[in-house]
Amino acid sequence: MTTAQLTQAQQANAGSPKLAVNGITKLFPGVVANKDIDLALHEGEILALLGENGAGKSTLMNIIYGLYQPTEGRILVDGRPVDLHSPRDAIDLGIGMVHQHFQLVPVMTVIDNIMLGSESVDRGLLDRESVSAQINELSERYNMPVDPNAVIEDLPVGVQQRVEILKALYRNADILILDEPTSVLTPQEIEGLFKVMELLRSQGKSIIFITHKLKEVLRIADRIAVLRRGEMVGEADPATVSQEDLAALMVGRKVTLEVEKEAASAGEVLLQIQDIEAFTDLGEPALRGVSLDVLAGEIVGVAGVQGNGQTELVEVVTGLRPATAGSVRINNVDMTNAPPRRITEEGAICHVPEDRHMYGMVDAYSVADNLVLSSYYKRPFSSGLTMNEQAIAQHAVELVAQFDVRTPSVRTSGSSLSGGNQQKMVVAREFGRPIRLLVAAQPTRGIDVGSIEFIHSQIVAKRDEGVAVLLVSYELDEIMALSDRIAVMFHGQISAILPRSQATREKIGLLMAGVSAEDGSPAG
Repeated sequence: MTTAQLTQAQQANAGSPKLAVNGITKLFPGVVANKDIDLALHEGEILALLGENGAGKSTLMNIIYGLYQPTEGRILVDGRPVDLHSPRDAIDLGIGMVHQHFQLVPVMTVIDNIMLGSESVDRGLLDRESVSAQINELSERYNMPVDPNAVIEDLPVGVQQRVEILKALYRNADILILDEPTSVLTPQEIEGLFKVMELLRSQGKSIIFITHKLKEVLRIADRIAVLRRGEMVGEADPATVSQEDLAALMVGRKVTLEVEKEAASAGEVLLQIQDIEAFTDLGEPALRGVSLDVLAGEIVGVAGVQGNGQTELVEVVTGLRPATAGSVRINNVDMTNAPPRRITEEGAICHVPEDRHMYGMVDAYSVADNLVLSSYYKRPFSSGLTMNEQAIAQHAVELVAQFDVRTPSVRTSGSSLSGGNQQKMVVAREFGRPIRLLVAAQPTRGIDVGSIEFIHSQIVAKRDEGVAVLLVSYELDEIMALSDRIAVMFHGQISAILPRSQATREKIGLLMAGVSAEDGSPAG
């Protein structure tokens, strides 16, 4: 990115900003989360805040919203310095925030959620009628239709997000902070959100859009600010900057964004899932007759909005959740409801779980110990009850080098690594032994583009070695880039399986929403 490009973006809005932060620094014990950050947001502007995991985006937004107080620096709204000691202070100043994880009460109605904390009372009773009228007026003005009397848990994710935005507008927000607002939406819902954002902008609202998705930044932003390791490293104009420029600015080096792979050379069926049924932890149906084959030397991607059975499918395959009907065969051996260790060993399977902290690592263990969690009881790592620390350490040194896990020492605790390096540690352990089946769930969730590039290349390399790969991801770009075939899940069923050559974002997006891509009718 050239200096001219940065200057153009920085000078594009030379007027007095609606919101400004000057010299913001935030220190936590042993961590500099934000360092001397300057940022301005202008009236009627969509400012994208870009940065890798741990860059300090959320900390900065939490300061602006009053959840944290800065160690140094000041915040100005409409040119006046303000003190924000709580979200109530921010709301009173016209600042609203839509969190990545919605702050809604599932069993309450839209009306009750929107006025929660700002209740309208008439003669001692909640005035739901007037609030309903205000919701309808806001819905019409900003083209966000929603039934005020609907119960939140009955609404699709995209409509729940509208409720969050309406809740901020109900409180007269002129400044909106949207934290990763597209992470749980279908492509059609994302486009709908962008139209809402454009309408809000046209009516003078100012928006900070936090994301890690480069295509979306270039699609919707008027200006882009980039954080790296807690510091502001530049601003850019979407009209003149490329995804490659932004990725390099985020990471500090050139990054290859395209997944390079040859056509698949598929072989025998290694994973055969037949008519599987299973329940959620709450006893609700999660899988409803799911059938799917994965062949040696191919990547089958499972697309779908979060909560449609993908997590339960992975858990059934890996032995972490019982199936109530159907069968799972690995290498032509029945592994239905087998213990995880038997599946791992006899099935020659590795599993990259979607939650690395809960299922993929032990935070307090060293890098070396985390790298033998699947094999610590085998030689050369142990003999009887005695652990061979030297063999464990040597094994760790080799994997750390092979998989580019950046750690001061293999004796460093796993919790002290960055998110990207924690994920590479999990991948190193799972990929660093002989396998025939790879089950990868959200393999790049919450990590930077540089680590994503590396992990994608490792998944493709395993496929090229003849490994069967079952990939589950809520990132449609990841599914489209890696998969040879794509299965779409909706409401606990596989609604379609498409060769990658026939899969478009629009077609997959419709199937994710439960609509047949051919005739617009409900899928399944």
